[in-house]
Amino acid sequence: MADQAEKLREIMRNQEPETQKRSRIIAVSSGKGGVGKTNIAINLAIAYARLNKKVIVMDADLGLANVNVVLGVIPRFNLYHLIRQQKRMKDILLDTKYGIQIVAGASGFSKIANLSETERKAFIDELCELSSADIIIIDTSAGVSDNVLSFVAAADDAIIVTTPEPTAITDAYGIVKIIATEIDNLNLSLKLVVNRVKSVTEGRKVAERVIDIAGQFLNIKLNYLGFIYEDIMVHNAVVKQRPFIAMDPKGKASICIDHIVKRLENIEFKEGGGFNKFLRRFLGS
Repeated sequence: MADQAEKLREIMRNQEPETQKRSRIIAVSSGKGGVGKTNIAINLAIAYARLNKKVIVMDADLGLANVNVVLGVIPRFNLYHLIRQQKRMKDILLDTKYGIQIVAGASGFSKIANLSETERKAFIDELCELSSADIIIIDTSAGVSDNVLSFVAAADDAIIVTTPEPTAITDAYGIVKIIATEIDNLNLSLKLVVNRVKSVTEGRKVAERVIDIAGQFLNIKLNYLGFIYEDIMVHNAVVKQRPFIAMDPKGKASICIDHIVKRLENIEFKEGGGFNKFLRRFLGS
């Protein structure tokens, strides 16, 4: 595997640096399912696209992929076909009417770590095809599987989504704890978004609780990125399989998404990361 990794690093060193500098990779994760992680990832992507960014959402939930479900599209091919070398990245990259592209997840697939050396090399080679994007948002599965940690470790920014529910808060702290103990990436920017809040105060209190505990017991800096209001339009949009930011751009939840993107853009983006660095981290994880 060491020889394999070195070969892949050599491939990455030979990539055009100009194309690698543009990409910002954002992983969106959560400690438990049902907190709105995928919905947030998609709507963040659309908000970024409205800033004239080229955006790709990769559904990295290899167990219960549902990015395409939220968008109401039925892809012919997905990551499974890519990993098994049945299709190329250009074949599975899907345009949407919302100005973003998606890479559909491989439902029922187990672990990237279980790939053969040939499959792993082919997978990395194909990932390089995404490097022309300005923003790549990776929607991981919920929880702390090896796949989740691999993508979080490789990203420039990792957004942890939680809600005010006690179990969601506990699980959010749990995934932050695993990240702090398992990932050796000092440059990783870890951020928290509180979904489904009833007030600004509720969002802030939930965030402060997680951030304070993480700082005290884990010695890790977790930044509060923002909150998203509880909004009936979000539920209606999910039922209709449409992004809520497209259904109601001026709605409470949509405005929150816009604020989060603006905050992300105003935060100093050190070094730019890029796809080259993403792949190095991904291999190292």
